[in-house]
This record gives sequence, C-alpha cells and structure tokens, in this order.
Amino acid sequence: MTALASERAPAPEQGVVSAAVRPADDVLGALDVGVPEGLSAAEVLRRQAEFGPNAVATHRARVFPVLWHQLRSPLLGLLAAAAVVSFLVGERSDAVIIGLIVSASVGLGFVNEYRAERAAQALHSQIHHTSLTLRGGTAALVDVGELVPGDLVELRLGDIVPADLRLISVTGLECDESVLTGESLPVEKGIAAVPVGSPLAELSGCALMGTVVRAGSARGVVVATGAHTEFGKIAAGLDTHPLDTEFQVGLRRFSMLLVYVAGALTTSIFVANVLLHRPIIDALLFSLAIAVGITPQLLPAVVSTSLAAGSRRMSRRKVLVKRLVCIEDLGDVDVLFTDKTGTLTTGRIEYMRAVPADGQSPQTVVRWGLLATENEARDARDVGGNLLDQALWQSPASVGERAALEQYKQVAVLPFDHERRLVSVLLRDRNDRLRLVTKGAPETVMDRCVTVPAAARDALAVEFEAGNRVVAVATRPAVTETTTLAPDDEHGLTFVGLLVFIDPPKQDAAVALRRLSGLGIAVKVVTGDNAAVASKVCHGLGLSDLGVMTGGEIDALDDDQLAEAITRTTVFARVSPEAKARIVHAQRLSRGGVAFLGDGVNDALALHAADVGISVDSATDVAKDAADVILLEKDLNVLADGVGEGRRIFANTIKYVLMGTSSNFGNMASAAGASLFLSFLPMLPSQILLNNLLYDTSQLAIPTDNVDEEQLRKPSHWDIAFIRRFMISFGPLSSVFDFITFGVMLWVFHSGPAQFRTGWFVESLATQTLVIFAIRTRRIPFFRSHPSLPLTLAALGVVTVGAVLPATPLAHALGFQALPPAFFATLVGMIVAYLALIEIGKRLFYGASAKVPPAPRHYAARRHLRRRAARFSTATPLRTGPETPSPPQ
Repeated sequence: MTALASERAPAPEQGVVSAAVRPADDVLGALDVGVPEGLSAAEVLRRQAEFGPNAVATHRARVFPVLWHQLRSPLLGLLAAAAVVSFLVGERSDAVIIGLIVSASVGLGFVNEYRAERAAQALHSQIHHTSLTLRGGTAALVDVGELVPGDLVELRLGDIVPADLRLISVTGLECDESVLTGESLPVEKGIAAVPVGSPLAELSGCALMGTVVRAGSARGVVVATGAHTEFGKIAAGLDTHPLDTEFQVGLRRFSMLLVYVAGALTTSIFVANVLLHRPIIDALLFSLAIAVGITPQLLPAVVSTSLAAGSRRMSRRKVLVKRLVCIEDLGDVDVLFTDKTGTLTTGRIEYMRAVPADGQSPQTVVRWGLLATENEARDARDVGGNLLDQALWQSPASVGERAALEQYKQVAVLPFDHERRLVSVLLRDRNDRLRLVTKGAPETVMDRCVTVPAAARDALAVEFEAGNRVVAVATRPAVTETTTLAPDDEHGLTFVGLLVFIDPPKQDAAVALRRLSGLGIAVKVVTGDNAAVASKVCHGLGLSDLGVMTGGEIDALDDDQLAEAITRTTVFARVSPEAKARIVHAQRLSRGGVAFLGDGVNDALALHAADVGISVDSATDVAKDAADVILLEKDLNVLADGVGEGRRIFANTIKYVLMGTSSNFGNMASAAGASLFLSFLPMLPSQILLNNLLYDTSQLAIPTDNVDEEQLRKPSHWDIAFIRRFMISFGPLSSVFDFITFGVMLWVFHSGPAQFRTGWFVESLATQTLVIFAIRTRRIPFFRSHPSLPLTLAALGVVTVGAVLPATPLAHALGFQALPPAFFATLVGMIVAYLALIEIGKRLFYGASAKVPPAPRHYAARRHLRRRAARFSTATPLRTGPETPSPPQ
C-alpha cells in the first residue's frame, strides 16, 4: 500500500457520487481490495481505527441531557431565583432549606431517569444488525457498525443496504430508495458508471445506505460509511430523537394541563397575597411552591422507572422493545394482524411427497425443484433463507438426486419476488443445452404453462383442502443462447408436477390464541398462502368467524369498503405487500391500537403502517428495521406476555397521574384558598416543597405494584378527558378534609401559625399518600386487591416520617412545632373517613364514567427515515469535526 492520501479512493466527502462515475475496477483498485478476498483482518482493524463506527446516531446514555431534562422546568428556575433573592435579603435559613429540597428533588429524578437511560442503552445494544461480508476470502456475518471503506458486501432480497456501495456484480437488483429520494418505485441497478453530474436518484451503479433490496442480489464495495454516506448527511440534519408515541403525547398534554392550572393558580395567589400586604418575597416563594406542588415533578422518573423495570421483565420473557416507550403502545393493542408460518404453525416445514404430471416421475419433480433455487450451494447446510428449499434439500427424496445435479450449471437466475411469486433459473447441461426451470406458487406457475392436466388441478385442490403447502415446478428448453433472464421468459412452460410440504400447527397455538382473546385482542391472519390452506389451519386452532378474503378481492374495494370488510374477515390470503399495508391502515382509522407481526421483506410496509410493528430475531433485515418490538421466539404466547406487561406498566403509570390530579391537586388548592382568609401563610414554601418531595418519593414504588386482572383484559388507552373528570371529581374531596383540618387546628387545638402548619403538613401528607391504596384499584382495597409490598412499605414509611419530623431536632429549622397526642387520634379518624369517602366517590364516578374512543393517531413527518436512522446507531460517541480521512490505497 502507498501512504499518499492523494492517490487514495474517493474520499468520503466525495463519497458515492464520485465512485459512481468511475468504473468498478478502478474503485476496487483505489481502495486496494481484491475480489473475492476482501480486506484482511489486520487492515479492517486499521481502517476501523481511522474511520470509526459505521453509524449516524448514538444511543449512549449521557449525563448532561438527562440532568438538563430535570433542570429545564421554568418553575424550578423561578423558584431557585426567588430562593437566591430570599437569601440575599436575609431569609437565609428558608432559602437554604428550599435549595436543599429542590436539589434533592432534582437528584431523585435524575438518578431514576439516568438508570432508565442506561437500561435503554443496554436494550438497544442487544439488537444487532449484520451484513454478509467477504473478509480474508471468507464470507461472514459482520455487524453493520463495524464495516469500513473497502469491505465487500453481499446484498440479498430484504436487506437494508448497510453503507454506500459501488456495485461490482448484479443479478436483477432493484432497490427501494424512497427513504432518500421519495420515489416510491424500486430503482433498477447495474454496474456501469454514470455520467458526471448525475443526481442521486440516477446513481444506478451504486447502492445507498438505508435503502432496501426489493428484488435480486448483488455484490458491492463500501465507499463511504456513517455520517459520510448520503443517508448520513440527511440524518445529520434531522432530529433523530426517538419519535413520540401516543402515550408520550398524552403525558405531555396532561402535564401542560397542570401547568396551565398551576400558572393560573400561582398568579392569583401571588396577586392576592400582595393585595393583602404580605412580603413580596414570601408571597412569591409561596406561590411558586404551590405551582411546584401541583406539577408532576417526578412523573418522568416514575414513567422511566416503570419502563426500565418493564423492559427487564419483558427481556426475560424473550421480548425486546427497541424503545422503552413502545411498551405502553403494545398494551394499547386490540387488533393483531399476523402471518401464519412460524406463528400459528411450527415453521419447521417438512417435505411430504411429489405429485408428478402425466409422463413425469416423482424423482424428476424433485430434481427440477432442487435446481430451481437462487442459491448456488449444493449441500443441505447452506441453502439460504427459503424454508421450502431447505426442507426439500434435507429430505430423503433429495439424496438420490444430488449426484444428478452435478450435470447442470446455473447460468442465470431470476430471483423470487412477491409480485411474481416465482423463481426461475437458466441451466446448462453437459451437452451444452440450455433449460429454463421455474418454481413457485401453483396458480402462478400453471398460468404460465401451455397446458395443465385436469388431474393436476384436482390434486392441487385436494392438497390445499388438507392444509398442505404446495409449490409447482415447470420447465422448457431455452430457445435462444442467452445468459440473462427476464419475467417475459417465464412463459410457454411444460408443467412437471407439484411438491407438497407440511407445516403443522403449533401445539400451544390454540392456547395462545385464547390468551390473546382473553386480553381483548382480535387476531386476524394475513398470509401469502392459498386461502384454503390458511382457513384449514385457522379452523383447526379454533379461530371463529372465519371470513376469508383474497388479494384480488381486497384490490377491488375502496378504503371505506375495506374497513367495513375487515370487521367480518379473519383470514386474508394471497395478499401483496401493498394490500397488507392497506389492511392495517384501514383498521387504524377505525379504532383502537393495531399491531402487525411479520418477518419478511413483504411485511415491511405493513409493519411501518401499524401502531406497533412486531418482528422476530430471525426475520429479514427490513422487517426487523421496521418493527418496534422484536420477539426472540416467534410465539404468540411470548407476545401475550408482552401485551400484559405493557398494560401493567400503563396501569401503574396512570395511578401516579390520578394521584396527582386528586389529593395532591386538592391539597394545593386548599393551600391557595386558605392563604386568602388566614392572617398567615397556611404552610411555608419550604414545607410545601418538603411535603411534595416526601410524597413523590413514596410514589416511586408504584412501578412495583400489582395490577387487577380486569385492567389487563382490555386495551389501555390514554384518555385526557377521563383524567380531567377524575381531577374535578376527587380534588374537592381532598380539599374538604383539608378545611376540616383547618377547623380542628384553629378551633379545637387553638393552634398558632407554627402548630397550624405542622398539623396540616402531617394531615395533607398522610391523606395524599395513603389515598393511593384506594385509587390504585376499582375494587375494595386490601380485601379484593392487594398492593405490592414495596408500595405498602414506601407509603407507610413516608407517612411515618411526616408524623415524626415535628418531634425531631429538625423541627425548628423546618418551622414545625410538636403536636398534641389528641391530634393523632383525630388524624386517624379523618384518614378513615377520607378513604371511606373516596370509596363512595369511586363507585359513583366509575358507574357514571363513559368510555371515550381514542382519536386516530397521526405520526410525525419523515417517520420512516428517523426509524431507519436508529438502525445505524452506536453506544460510542460519534466523531465530529470538519476533517474527513480518505480511504486507504
């Protein structure tokens, strides 16, 4: 190798555009890489050190963004500023206490949220994306983040192009470049250089990072990685922060609701206290403390803690979520569209028999079936991803035919795609004669044959009725000398026979379907198989109301008609990728949450269209990329576990939200009202903040709480109107007992300001903390619904701390005064009465509450591009700066 950078290949700043105008051999020479050897291990390490990871984003947990998330509240900023002013004018003890409490609150939120970020980083690191790469003369699967300029990469159907490549060999390659160009039609690729100045959409000799292989195969050399790719340049100017889910949008709306309430309340309290001639600093601190008390300061921490704990439980149950917030959306699902193979069936396909046409033998059908494959391998260990090919190769019937295969050499191949549903190969025998062999969906193959015996069609109907999977084989001599194939060549065929396979139903599939039904989820099957085969399998598993539609029938309907037809259809057969996406989109517009489970390249459009896209670890790259959730086992029981966990997390998060809109809101409203008729502040700003801190600390145990069975039986939807009604209904109940406490302290115990504040501090903390036991369930607490031990201990512990504080040496500094024993007897009575009143309110509220269907969801622009960017992510810091090294010579 030379050391002169000026003689090296196109630098990443020139990238694929420069490589596209040069012949492929020139690019290979400039990158100093041989074909098919590829780079040596030592050279790969050197280039990795020089160029860094092949990534456009980082999922590394960072301290300062998390800390800023805690500090960015304008209320906290105003409160800190007011505390500083208070310190400067002589109220130093109050200012220091306020500062300590605010710091503790921020620290508590930071620790919990950072732990959740670390959990998300660990989760993301479990999801690996690989690319078939030639290094040191050996093909191996390499993590896409480890690719370097000069690597030789193999592209296959369903792959996402892992870097910018200059193509060096191509077989019918077509790439979907819509993520970059917006063009919906796949682009045909070749190896010829393009004219200088060609736009990005016309770089036919290159495959671009982030685009999808829709047809064919190819080999290319990496010319640019990471931020130096065309995709990386776009992603660099894009906000790659994870997209907000529907639940996050709801949380933000709820928080803004409380901010508006707090703003109005704070302004009114401040103005009123100033008009009552109270010190401006005291009035300001009190008003801001009220606002902080109302706003859900630890809501992000509670949500993050719930999600982090949930993700760990789901991981143990073999469910990986790409982003923690997807867990709640999974619990929102009430319709699941799924494929059949490997989900309802075992996925372990076995060859059964050959059904030859007249004049043919079973051995002939098997032989042509073995030869009609995209893979050049000639042993059962390396056949590729086609399950039917694998089953045929591994069957005893193939053993006697393998020697005969050596008589043929594969000249050309027309790969399978989901529109044709065929694969064709051009073979040359030892006598130099050419023959075309086609294999694929029986109906499609038969349509391309000159004649098909009636007995063959009858035999096909029998196999379909039995629920077996069938492919047909046909052949013809090649009439002209050629080395390429096109779809137009697949005609005038002679029917050879049928290959019959069995994919038996999973033994536990019926149980899993019943579990999903018990969770309120309607399961609908979307498959490329024949309608009779799919119906047979579904009927055997107990799926009821088996309405069936085919792809042709779907194409004949408009969107409104399709939405209506979905309600009475369970099986959708022989559907195209576009039809799958239409089905999902039509269901999403109807109601509820929609999930799609798929693992093939033909499922990507539907996975993107769904509220929750679900794939499996063994899926194609494009399917895993489009999915939000990855199942480590393709098992509906695993999915049912995930849905239940999502609903459990949602239910526990809502408990905190309902707490913040009932007793907490009521207590702060009470403080605001009391300040207007008392001659002193009902509670000092530092006491309000301490009350809020202790209360929030107890709520951090909510993620561990048990959830009632009925809350898991139906989808969990975010309903801001429900929360608003809850706040209006239960907030005043809390205020009633606050004002009773005011009366007891003033007229029974004849308390002064310090004892009044102490009594109300203890009472408000006790009621707003203990009410969680009533609000957490619609059942009778403790008797019919049991809280978790951590939540019980946390709540009781905080109440005990609040009761003991006035008797500790800290009492004077905090403005507390010892309470008479009679107060605690009164407190117990008020707590019992308060919880009893809450129970009565629950019966009335839930009895009158009507369920409001959620509005259809709308996702942000460029959603697919931002999802794709997350694929090329690393846990290490990205390199920044203007300098860009050139690939080595």
